Amino acid sequence: MSAETCKLIHEQRQEDMKEKKKDRDQIDDAEKKGNKEKVRELQKKKKDQIRAARKKVEITSEVIEKLNDHRQLYDKARQPLLEGLTSNYDLELFLAAQARASEVMEEELKKYPPNGQIRVIEFGRYELDTWYSSPYPEEYARLAKLYICEFCLKYMKSKTILKRHAAKCVWQHPPGDEIYRHMAISVFEVDGQKNKIYCQNLCLLAKLFLDHKTLYFDVEPFLFYVMTLADSGGCHIVGYFSKEKNSFLNYNVSCILTLPQYMRQGYGKMLIDFSYLLTRIEEKTGSPEKPLSDLGLITYRSYWKGVLLDYLSEFSGKELSIKDLSQATGINTYDIVSTFQALGMLKYWKGKHLVLKRQDLIDEHMARKAKRGPDHREIDTSSLKWRPPVQVENR
Repeated sequence: MSAETCKLIHEQRQEDMKEKKKDRDQIDDAEKKGNKEKVRELQKKKKDQIRAARKKVEITSEVIEKLNDHRQLYDKARQPLLEGLTSNYDLELFLAAQARASEVMEEELKKYPPNGQIRVIEFGRYELDTWYSSPYPEEYARLAKLYICEFCLKYMKSKTILKRHAAKCVWQHPPGDEIYRHMAISVFEVDGQKNKIYCQNLCLLAKLFLDHKTLYFDVEPFLFYVMTLADSGGCHIVGYFSKEKNSFLNYNVSCILTLPQYMRQGYGKMLIDFSYLLTRIEEKTGSPEKPLSDLGLITYRSYWKGVLLDYLSEFSGKELSIKDLSQATGINTYDIVSTFQALGMLKYWKGKHLVLKRQDLIDEHMARKAKRGPDHREIDTSSLKWRPPVQVENR
């Protein structure tokens, strides 16, 4: 299109806008004067003009040929030709709405750096800044902002699509079995084989906040334990951990995440404690899969320290067996030894490793524990309704 043609189209649109404004002003003036008959007359006139302008267009062979030539020349590199397919009135309405949508999107994109990855997600009533990239499909991964349903975890491109989805979405909690409920906190056991799409979406969401995560799509061999917080709107995801159904290395956690809006509120330790509760019921010892993220390592070390000091505060014997301690807590012996070493409670003497019962550390821990408020969160073991899954051998 030449510059002269663009100028003519622009001038024509300016004239059309002036004409439309003149019509609106006449109706407004009649309404202010209370002349209802004049208002009805002007509205009828406007309606007849719109009907005439929206008269059905006959699509000629010439138009079809022009459309095919344009498609062959540009394919998907340019927007298809729309002239001749509908009335000029409808076409102008569409182009005006398209231009407005582009302006809004451009303003939205200016808020985020153009580095080609999702920077923000809208998740329930929260807007969360992402920490890492995640392998969403390409058309979604290049968006600056992604919209995710907080119940079914379906991901969408815009707020409008999310609102439409929310009006139809019947989910109010994760799929699977609710195996734990204490007050407003629940835990659901979700089988990756039975609920594949949900678990894949959960992994994609988690990758936005985890650096070392590599599992995204092969979810069938895993069980997912999703912790939620309930209110009148449903069960909102707090975090989750996953574990292999058959782990040869006795890993009781493959991946663990607390969503950013719930961090530093005790939920991370609750997830860890819950994983060890399941391990103890299975009469096993377990350890998280390595490597742990930086935040994960800090949380696990804090948890191991608390559990071991609790055990030592009640231990009255003279000799302590690491093996007995491991069986009582469900914590792997290697993790126990590394924690004792970090606390300076392990000494090598005369060919043996000795655990030093440092009373100062125990007293400090118990004093901190006594200061905890009534809102301190911890797992209530009596609220768990779960049996270890029976593994069927293939013959």
